[in-house]
Amino acid sequence: MLITGWILSILPAGLFLFSAAMKFMKPPAVVEGMTHLGYPEKLVLALGILEITCTILYLIPPTAILGAIVLTGYLGGAIASHVRIGEPIYTHIAIGIVLWLGLFLREPRLRILIPLRR
Repeated sequence: MLITGWILSILPAGLFLFSAAMKFMKPPAVVEGMTHLGYPEKLVLALGILEITCTILYLIPPTAILGAIVLTGYLGGAIASHVRIGEPIYTHIAIGIVLWLGLFLREPRLRILIPLRR
């Protein structure tokens, strides 16, 4: 269960870290994507810092639950941005589900809070 949990946790973390790295590099496609969503270019770096900070919190076991909560908030903002312009949100929802499933499998404290039993 622990190994599966870490594998499922690393998948969304990798996506978030890649996304943050792209925000730090600011290629034209990222800047265009941000302006398409209605965000000014000056926010790209700040969002990258926020994204990497939340992801690091998620990957450190003592702060993993807090990291999942703030990443869920980050995803909520992304979902709201895409809904506002009429784009699909399925990918963002799937990332959130995998994020929490991975944490649930690797974190006994969370299994105590959310006991899924027959």
